[in-house]
Amino acid sequence: MSVKAKKHLGQHFLVDPNISKKIALQFSGHLNCNRVLEIGPGMGALTRHLLEHPLIKEVIVMEIDTESIDYLTVHFPELKGRIYSTDFLKVDLKELIGGSPFAVVGNFPYNISSQILFQCIDYKDIIPEIMGMFQKEVAERVAEKPGSKTYGILSVLLQTYYDIEYCFTVDEKVFHPPPKVKSGVIRCKRNNRNNLPCDEKLYKQVVKATFNQRRKTVRNGLKSICSIPAEENHPLLTQRPEKLGVEEFIALTQWVSQFV
Repeated sequence: MSVKAKKHLGQHFLVDPNISKKIALQFSGHLNCNRVLEIGPGMGALTRHLLEHPLIKEVIVMEIDTESIDYLTVHFPELKGRIYSTDFLKVDLKELIGGSPFAVVGNFPYNISSQILFQCIDYKDIIPEIMGMFQKEVAERVAEKPGSKTYGILSVLLQTYYDIEYCFTVDEKVFHPPPKVKSGVIRCKRNNRNNLPCDEKLYKQVVKATFNQRRKTVRNGLKSICSIPAEENHPLLTQRPEKLGVEEFIALTQWVSQFV
């Protein structure tokens, strides 16, 4: 019994067990988290090693491909009652699996990997760690520092709440079917920013608005969310958004709040 990779689901099955084990070993159990939610397990290449990981006491998997669910049910009886046939992007995670902390791991489908990370930000208070494999371009963008052309909205928002480490690169040839791009494994550990010293909703608006006009100055980018009088000045207004780190965006949001 095997599962046919489905293009519309972005499936590329990892077939090298050494790479699967190496990915699983990147899980650190940050903040004593020993519960793991794996997204898109497919045929369980990573699942197998997560179940054997010394720091993991419970593995939950979430999969929307019915063929994969049938495979997992047969080959991983130890997951009985912990295989969820649902869409990670559409479900209330606290309602589905409870409010106690869990890490999000996986060889994430490339076509929705950024959306998965945005969803994790929404549940940041109960997700102390995110670890897994992404398209290399996405993995590098997430871990990138200010000043780079690849640094963007996802970089800033994820780095606001997580410390991110790029672990290693994975070659195309270890997949079936092989993707057209390389992959990258990252590990994100929740930092100590529990409450931002600014309005969190406005913070996200400021980050998104400025990067939506990333070739222009911050002042120009902010026009879509507020009106800043011409005589008003702030040193960050003349910068371009990719030059600003998390602390600068927090400071900018605090200042902008008076004009919203």
